[in-house]
Amino acid sequence: MADRIRVLIVDDHQVVRQGLRSFLDVQEDIEVVGEAADGASGVAAADELRPDVVLLDLRMPGSDGVAALRGLREGGNAARVLVVTSFTDPATVLPAVRAGAAGYVYKDVDPRALAAAIRSVHAGHVLLHPDVASLLAAAAAEAGNVSGPAVQRPGDRLTTREREVVAELARGRSNREIARALGVAEKTVKTHVSAILAKLGVQDRTQAALYAVRSGLVPAVDLGVDGPTTGAGNTTIS
Repeated sequence: MADRIRVLIVDDHQVVRQGLRSFLDVQEDIEVVGEAADGASGVAAADELRPDVVLLDLRMPGSDGVAALRGLREGGNAARVLVVTSFTDPATVLPAVRAGAAGYVYKDVDPRALAAAIRSVHAGHVLLHPDVASLLAAAAAEAGNVSGPAVQRPGDRLTTREREVVAELARGRSNREIARALGVAEKTVKTHVSAILAKLGVQDRTQAALYAVRSGLVPAVDLGVDGPTTGAGNTTIS
């Protein structure tokens, strides 16, 4: 099927890769196109295979998941990355999300929920476990409470209207939907989105949405942390 979601699995445990492949191979709309056992080979495989979604472990020998995320972004690879890991500590979680992960789920996720998560990030959403969303909100609050000279952040340069638009981006809305919600022309929204990307110094809408979440521009409560989920306790926030 030409419209299948092409998936690359990057994990240092062969049994995990085999388990993921066995389940995903029976999904009609998902195709596993390759596997890799560490971050460096994962980046190389992604460059060669051009998957739509990369399932990425974080702790691997040699080049880890965060390094792989950075390598994918620096190389301009458009694959959406869904982190699948058992690690939940902030020192591991926050760098991964900040490096561009579009989703973060735990390895004990229900298989059907994992398939739903793959479809969700492929559709352009940002998917985080509620625990991770809470960590991001806490980190943003802590950053805002640090004493000392005021330092202007990129988000501080946004106009009131641009803040409204980036909040809608973080909710996963298209330009047409944003235009309808704000009562403006779609062309105006496109202009605002371009200005937002330039001011935040990010490459695309997903990165703008992630910035909005981790910087506190969009409060976690507004993103439905206790609301819609994929069925495994994960929150779709954009």
